[in-house]
Amino acid sequence: MVELFLAASATYISCKTNPLQSQARVCLHPTHLATMKVIILCTAVLISSVSAGLLSPAPYAYARPALLARPYAPYAVAKVAAPVEDYDPNPQYSYAYDIQDALTGDSKSQQESRSGDVVQGSYSLVDPDGTRRIVEYTADPQNGFNAVVSRQPLGAVVKAAPIAAIH
Repeated sequence: MVELFLAASATYISCKTNPLQSQARVCLHPTHLATMKVIILCTAVLISSVSAGLLSPAPYAYARPALLARPYAPYAVAKVAAPVEDYDPNPQYSYAYDIQDALTGDSKSQQESRSGDVVQGSYSLVDPDGTRRIVEYTADPQNGFNAVVSRQPLGAVVKAAPIAAIH
């Protein structure tokens, strides 16, 4: 490093020489340092002022929401071509089933019939205590739903057959 001190101007000059490159020589004169600091400061101020202009400030007041424009389309109205008259003034049906499974001991039955607004039917099943429960019911608009429940003991309790263990 070569250092020069000039007494007449009272300036200190520091020059660095790279031993690998004999032509490269950097001299840091105080005037050059001040000029470089001013250039860096001006560049930083310019960049910050330009970037500040790109950002909008946060809103400080309340504003109502923007109205959303929706496309207008008239509502489609469904038109009935002709009224369908499928009302049956005297509905009638009848069904029945009976299950007697000796393997599982399941025993139940049901039957029901309807004529107009009157429904009559009955069902039966075997309760866990071994009695048969029989329910007979009727329903009509005048009296509503009425059920009569009766219990009959069975002669022998039906138990499920044991299942052989598979090994």
